[in-house]
Amino acid sequence: MIDILYSLLRDLASLIAQEQLLVDAWEAVRDFLELGGDVLILIGILMLIMWIMIFERLSYLYTEHPHAVKQAMKLWEARPERKSWHAHQIREVIISEVRIKIESSLNIIKALVALCPLMGLLGTVTGMIEVFDVMAISGTGNARSMAGGVSKATIPTMAGMVAALSGLFVSVWLQSKADKEIELLDEHLTMDH
Repeated sequence: MIDILYSLLRDLASLIAQEQLLVDAWEAVRDFLELGGDVLILIGILMLIMWIMIFERLSYLYTEHPHAVKQAMKLWEARPERKSWHAHQIREVIISEVRIKIESSLNIIKALVALCPLMGLLGTVTGMIEVFDVMAISGTGNARSMAGGVSKATIPTMAGMVAALSGLFVSVWLQSKADKEIELLDEHLTMDH
């Protein structure tokens, strides 16, 4: 009985500790957003959309793309004639359809990667405007009053660069993977019969 009571208390204590960990994490995010200003919310939304699209492309690449390649190869192999100009044009259409499917969101992901540092620069500008407002009101001698604006100028820049770098590597990898897949399909769809 004591062992059961002890295990229940231990589970309750671990649950409370996890809840406190969640509360601490939420407070850290809230403090970060207050230090960086409203532009951080925009950067966070852009990064969330970018990563949702990245995960969608990864999911497509490993689940649906192999089926699209098999279907394209089956369609090409079902053709009785594969030497003429007309057959060559059909082959190009098949490859283009697979290319459109595999590259469907890559340009949007690249645009979001490029937009993240620009939003960081927007945060820099708004933070510097706040610094200049404080300087106009209190003069240049009050460094403490300018510190809030300086943090609102530097934190969004850092956040925008981190968001862009996190998506940049994956988007470059996705583009190179798509190019390799299309190249492999091009090699598999032979013209001679």
